[in-house]
Order: sequence, then C-alpha cells, then structure tokens
Amino acid sequence: MTVWEFTAFVWILSTLAGFLGALTGLGGGVIVVPALTLALGVDIKYAIGASLVSVIATSSGAAAAYVREGFSNIRIGMFLEIATTIGAIIGAFLAGRFSTHALAIIFGLVLVQAAYQSFKSPPGDVLVESDALARRLRLASSYPVGGKKEGYGVRNVSAGFSIMFGAGALSGLLGIGSGAVKVIAMDRAMRIPFKVSTTTSNFMIGVTAAASAGLYLSRGFIDPRVAMPVMLGVLGGALLGAKVLVHAHVRTLRMVFAFVILALAIEMIASGITGRI
Repeated sequence: MTVWEFTAFVWILSTLAGFLGALTGLGGGVIVVPALTLALGVDIKYAIGASLVSVIATSSGAAAAYVREGFSNIRIGMFLEIATTIGAIIGAFLAGRFSTHALAIIFGLVLVQAAYQSFKSPPGDVLVESDALARRLRLASSYPVGGKKEGYGVRNVSAGFSIMFGAGALSGLLGIGSGAVKVIAMDRAMRIPFKVSTTTSNFMIGVTAAASAGLYLSRGFIDPRVAMPVMLGVLGGALLGAKVLVHAHVRTLRMVFAFVILALAIEMIASGITGRI
C-alpha cells in the first residue's frame, strides 16, 4: 500500500468514525482505534495517540453545534470534567505499563458493558425531578423537543461523578475519549435524557482527551502521518453527524450506539486474545 492509499483509507475510516461518534456521543475514538489496528495494522499505541487527537477534533466540531442548538448541558459538563480530567491523567501514566494485548481486551470489555447498558435502556426518556445535590448545584435544564423546550432533572450526582473518574482513566489508558462510559453514566445513573447525554458527552470528551494527549505526545506515540488524516476525517464526519442527530429518534440513536460498540468489542477482544494486536 502506498502512502497516498494509506492516507486515503485512514481518512475514509475516520470520516465514518467521526459521523458515528457525533451521532452517539462516542467521540470517534472508539471506532478509530480498532479500525486503524485491525484494518490497517497500525500499532495500538500509535492508534490511541491519533485517536486522542481525533477526539479533540470531534469535540470541537460537534460540540459547538450542539451548544448552539441548546442540547448540551454546559453546567453538568464542566462539573463532571473535574473527575474525568483527573482520571485521564492517571490513565495516561498507566498506559505505558500495559501490553497491547491487554489494552485490546480491556477496551473490548468496556464496550461490552456499554452495549449491554444501552440495549436494556427504555425506548424513551423518562424525565425526573432533581435530587437535593443536583438542586444545590443547579444542574437541571431543558432541551428542544418538537420545537419546544422541555425541562428535565438530574439525580445520583455522586454516582455519576465517580463513574466519570473511571471514564477519564479509560480515556487516558485507551485513547477512546470514553464517550461510551460518559453517555451511560449520564443516561443510566444520572437519568439525563439520551440526546442531552450524547451531546454533553461530545462537549466533554475534548477536554478529557487533551489532558492525556500531551503525555502520549511526550512518549512519541502521536505520529503526524497517522494523526493528521484521522483528525481531518473525524472533524468532517462529526460536523455531518451533528446535523443528523438533531432530527434523529432517541430509540434509533440507542440502537446505533449499541450495535456499533458491540461489534467492535467482539473484534477487539478476539484480536487481543489471539495476539493479532
């Protein structure tokens, strides 16, 4: 494969990853890492480095559109970023101590759990009243539904904060932006509507990725020849995905989210066990 062919393949895969990442709140990295390692034979640590760059691009591309449309909850995002940023730095420090086989298996297991949680989610969003801590932090807000604003509450803030620390650690360890875990934490634990969860996740993942990208750069795991086409592809796909999400049905988003990450989980676990990665 020539350099130009490699670059074109990376760009195409990354555009698809960015589209699905913006649509589901995954951030693109969850697709970029297995796509680069399984389809193109890129070392997983270099794939993670490129993924972190792409996660920042996805967040920059999609988050602005979601904030403008009134979907993202900025107050929740900034509060939970405290936990994810600390976790991301710790995860990035630990990444160099794990083999590529172990990283692939951990990656896959995280995705299996996220897919399971998404499959068992109810078909619609059930709006709740905020609990005492959420009221104190003023986390409740509203989002557009059928041309009107619909209010929602927030619950289990402490549980969500704890899960976000783990999400940040996984981001630094695996370079996935941990959007899958962030969406599950907000959707399942904090009872935030699914569209708000995915859009707020997109807002958050860039900050989380930036916290660990510097460590990967200092270790030489960010190669511009891989990272540049990944970033350009993911950014374009993210902007397209942001336009589609506004009009998509919640049930459809949940199913896309679940099937994509389940397929990737199976492939990553199998590749880690057999030593293909």
